[in-house]
Amino acid sequence: MARILIVDDSPSQLLGIKRIVEKLGHETLSAEDGAAGVEVAKAEKPDLILMDVVMPGQNGYQATRAIKRDDRFKDIPVIMCTSKGLDTDRIWGMRQGASDYIVKPVDGEELLGKIAALAH
Repeated sequence: MARILIVDDSPSQLLGIKRIVEKLGHETLSAEDGAAGVEVAKAEKPDLILMDVVMPGQNGYQATRAIKRDDRFKDIPVIMCTSKGLDTDRIWGMRQGASDYIVKPVDGEELLGKIAALAH
């Protein structure tokens, strides 16, 4: 199973997504803001990252861009997992290097399908 980093500043969202991911047997790591997410990604090199967008300090777009610009980590797939559901938000997320995009509230089956498609 995959090691998945969940980056979200909401403890309830973090827990909810963690439960969905662990239900399939994946190992989870977590971070509560973008800067911490970048540090955990670099230290732990997860198989996949679920990245919120709206967070204090470094937002999810900035964190995704920082991870994807580093050659050592550019191959880690990032799924933006956010309440920002406009087409422009989705396009911007993909331009930052995201592999996919899911809008909250998270549908467990949709999320699991996206993880299965991207996790190594």
